[in-house]
Amino acid sequence: MKFFTAAIVSSLLAIASATPTLQCSEADRFGGVAVSPTTFAAGDNVQISADFTCAVQHYGHIPKYTDYYIEVPQGNNGHEPPILLARREPAAGATSDSFSVQIPHAYYFGDASYVVIMDVTFASNGTDGSPYYSVGGVEAPVIITGATN
Repeated sequence: MKFFTAAIVSSLLAIASATPTLQCSEADRFGGVAVSPTTFAAGDNVQISADFTCAVQHYGHIPKYTDYYIEVPQGNNGHEPPILLARREPAAGATSDSFSVQIPHAYYFGDASYVVIMDVTFASNGTDGSPYYSVGGVEAPVIITGATN
């Protein structure tokens, strides 16, 4: 009997060590976003990549829609509303998204800090089981050169 128990424990440990565990931080609960290059000017093309692996597998936040903006995260002088770069609907079951977008010829301030924000809309079940939608976001810092104001 001891041998049988030891064999089961040994088998379970082998299976557990062969299966990589998904390590996700609280910051990954809506996904991750990367912008390349991180320094650009109006009219430039940039690549935006999103990774929803942790959001989907660890937190259950399956993206329905994703909105990408250029935004002044703090100290906004009141003259810079977010600028929409793209609105996308990831394919069912997708855990990533990648696309190229041209930076609009908008008015940018030379002394402002900017970020690209990815807002993720995802469904959850309410207390009665009916679905509702929530929005969460993550950001990536960027530098906009050739400011117009």
